[in-house]
Amino acid sequence: MSCNTLSSRLAVAAIALATAALAGAPAALAQDRPADLRAVPPVPTDYTPPRTPWGDYDFSHTYTLDNAADAHILFQRPREYGTRAWVTDQEFARRLAAAQASDARVGVKGLAAVGTKGLAAWMRRSSFAKRSSLLIDPADGRLPPLTPKAQKLFETGRSSWVPGQAFDWVTDFDTWDRCITRGFPASMFPNRYNNGVRIFQSPGYIVIEFEMLATRIIPIGDAPPWPKSVEGWMGDSRAHWEGKTLVIETTNIRSGDSVSHDSAKRAASPVIVTMVGGAPLDTTPTSPEARTVERLTMTGPNSLMHELTYSDPETYTAPWTARTEWTRDDGYKFYEYACHEGDVQIRNYIIASKAERAAVARGEKPAADNLVRFTKDFDHDPGVAAPAPAAAPPAARRGG
Repeated sequence: MSCNTLSSRLAVAAIALATAALAGAPAALAQDRPADLRAVPPVPTDYTPPRTPWGDYDFSHTYTLDNAADAHILFQRPREYGTRAWVTDQEFARRLAAAQASDARVGVKGLAAVGTKGLAAWMRRSSFAKRSSLLIDPADGRLPPLTPKAQKLFETGRSSWVPGQAFDWVTDFDTWDRCITRGFPASMFPNRYNNGVRIFQSPGYIVIEFEMLATRIIPIGDAPPWPKSVEGWMGDSRAHWEGKTLVIETTNIRSGDSVSHDSAKRAASPVIVTMVGGAPLDTTPTSPEARTVERLTMTGPNSLMHELTYSDPETYTAPWTARTEWTRDDGYKFYEYACHEGDVQIRNYIIASKAERAAVARGEKPAADNLVRFTKDFDHDPGVAAPAPAAAPPAARRGG
């Protein structure tokens, strides 16, 4: 038996076992997934969190977004799922088999071979593991088309994550490359690493601290907004309670980037949308009209649902909405994200880029785009069925 045949049989067996486990699991496993897989039910509000001493609902815990990232529930929906907001049992079984293999991976080396811990257990208990994407609107789970103006900015946006990008100076890098920020709303979505989120509360304020490069201090109530000319990397946010849900409205989101406030002079604001299934080239323009409405709801003692609606009429032809489950983990540790200190990567990128282009020009090596590997390694949902192998050509007919 060939290695390929053995691997195929093992994969089929793993899916079969996962499907059998799914069929025999308690009914709670499939809760919240409707019969119509295109439907997106509202976030449940039947759980009542404890209250703070001053009467607000208490969200002050440490959370992680690792589960959605590790399960490769992509920001944008794989086209194979169409308008389904939920995966089928067979697709979920493939995800679960991948999670079990990741949890069991020990001592394996390589960029895409890092294992996980407890991912399969989360997938069994959380209905969110059956979601087909973080984006729930538009119905196809894809970002709306850009406006013509934004499309031009998008095409000239620069970042170390953009395929085919050459580097000549620091202006060829985005704000995350330069250890400034992932930006907003990018920081609210799962990343390929450092997915910790910590919430603090005090009378009249909520603070959302991220493991990577950002902290939001948000007044609750009628605090006056900043002048429109004052922009911030995480925007200017104001919150209020609607029942058990904290609603946060944010404006004055930084347009342009740290090189130039005027994005037309610098191209797009090249901040990563999200490192898991983000925009096609991982850049997005931002205009002064950008605005978000977020809704934070605790759906249980150990889970919080974050929903964000983004609108920017100068950039996107329609608003879009994403929903992500945060998993409570009060034992999750934050360490200093010492990104800028001793950072030699920007210089190394520039030196390597210039050297590679010179080698290609001399004919010493073929032109290649090494950034393509990121799509293969990270932006793949294991629930999507592998394409069927091409049929072998018919055998040549022997002459008579």
